[in-house]
Amino acid sequence: MKDNTPRPVFGRFLKFWRGVHQLSQEDLADRLNSSPRHISRLENGNSRPSETMVLDIARALSLGRRDLTHLLIAAGFAPREERVDFNAPELKWLRKALLMNLRALDPFPASVIDSSTNILMVNRGWVRFYSRIVSAEALTSVTNFYDFIFSHSGAGNIVSDWPDTLSAILMSIQQTALFTGDETALNTIERLQAYPSAPADWRQRAARTEPMASFRVQLDIEGELKRFFSVGTMVGALGPTAFASEPQLSIVTLYPEDEAYDFGDSLDHDLEHPLLFY
Repeated sequence: MKDNTPRPVFGRFLKFWRGVHQLSQEDLADRLNSSPRHISRLENGNSRPSETMVLDIARALSLGRRDLTHLLIAAGFAPREERVDFNAPELKWLRKALLMNLRALDPFPASVIDSSTNILMVNRGWVRFYSRIVSAEALTSVTNFYDFIFSHSGAGNIVSDWPDTLSAILMSIQQTALFTGDETALNTIERLQAYPSAPADWRQRAARTEPMASFRVQLDIEGELKRFFSVGTMVGALGPTAFASEPQLSIVTLYPEDEAYDFGDSLDHDLEHPLLFY
């Protein structure tokens, strides 16, 4: 007879993985030097696992990084994701795929950023577009997406609801820091809120603002105000914890509100930038 007893999230994961490995509660208890009764209590929600127990279960079941992350979050613990080197040889296939994606997005300005919003790759549309706004020397030195936004000359005039947008960005980093205790996230908050453009009351503003994957941008292009949508698309693992799976990559693309806007010829062979790879 099928057991339809409702189980807490962790219990559902534990029962699922026991089934995958065809282990009884007794078998798993033996691997963990625990008792079948404790395994049963974990599955039905009458007992909550410690973080050490979750890690022991993951080892006993030979779970990979993705599935360990799911198990930790299901038990109420932050994931343990090690940073991945985007330039590592084993990620050559990913870099190639992202390069093809960036080329396909031309002439729309697009860049690939990591979990710390370091800019890893850009397309020709990005170089051509921002060359019309900042000097070539300044553009070459751009390495971080958030720093670029917060420090942009005249930032208060280029983004709609600018203080709220910056506040929402800071809050997203703060939530990451609270969730993971990540020192990098904490340092990023300190760095960004030191910019004059960062609102002093960003916490209060952000509490009133729901986060979005995009925001509207107003840019003065050669004396004429133009409006765009800055849209972020996640490039990551499948599943409910894609946001926590390394490498945490996003593609940020700028689209014109006026579909007739002409970005110009992004295939101009004179375009150069250290992060432009084609």
